[in-house]
Amino acid sequence: MALALQAILAEAQVIKAGPASCPAVALTYDLCPVRTASGFDRELIDFLIEHKVPATFFMSGRWMAKHDAEVKKLLAVPFFEIGTHGEVHAHLPMHEVEEQQQEIMGPVRLLKTKYGRPATLFRPPYGEYNDQTVDAVKTLGLKFILWNIESGDPDPTLTTEAIITRIQRRMKPGSVIVMHANGKGKHTREVTETLAATLLPAKGLTPMTVSDLLRCNQSTATPAP
Repeated sequence: MALALQAILAEAQVIKAGPASCPAVALTYDLCPVRTASGFDRELIDFLIEHKVPATFFMSGRWMAKHDAEVKKLLAVPFFEIGTHGEVHAHLPMHEVEEQQQEIMGPVRLLKTKYGRPATLFRPPYGEYNDQTVDAVKTLGLKFILWNIESGDPDPTLTTEAIITRIQRRMKPGSVIVMHANGKGKHTREVTETLAATLLPAKGLTPMTVSDLLRCNQSTATPAP
C-alpha cells in the first residue's frame, strides 16, 4: 500500500498537460545533441519570432556547449521560455540517483553561471524516468515537464500531413506538444506553421509557454479570434 501511494505521489509530480479549462496549448521543442542534423532549425525559430509565437525550449548541456550564439538568440526572445533537458541526453533510469542529479544539474548550472538565467523546468531525455528521477527533480527545485502529445517529428518516414493528423487527433485545451528544434524534425517548421495559422485558431486555442499554460485558467486566457 505504501509503495503504491509513493508511486501515485511521484506520478502526480510529473506534468503532462495544463488545465483542461485553459483554451491554449504549449508548443515545446527539445534541443538534444545531434551528430548528423544541423543542430538548430533556424527557419523554425525565425518563423516563431516573426509571428511572435510563444514556445518553450528544453536544452541539453551538450547542445548548449556547441551552440552559444543560438542559446543567446533564444534567451533574447521575450516570449520564449527555456527549460533543460539533461547534460548528455542520458537514459536516466539506468543511473543511480546521484548520477541522475549530476546529469540534470549540468545545463541548469551552465545557464546560471554563463548566461545568468535560472532554470525552473526540466524534461527527461527520451521521456524516461523512475521514482529516483522524480525525487531528484523535486530535490533540485525544478518542475518535471513531459507532454501529452508526441508529434513524432524526428521520424523520417512521417510526412507533414501525417504529423499534423497525429497532433490534431489528440489536441485539446491544455495540451503540451513535443517537437524538436535541433534539425532532426524534417517537417517541424511546416507543422508549426499549420498549427499557428490554422489548427489552433480553428479550435479556439492559443499557443503559450509551459509556465503560462500551467498558470492559465478560463478567466485569464483569451481565445484566438
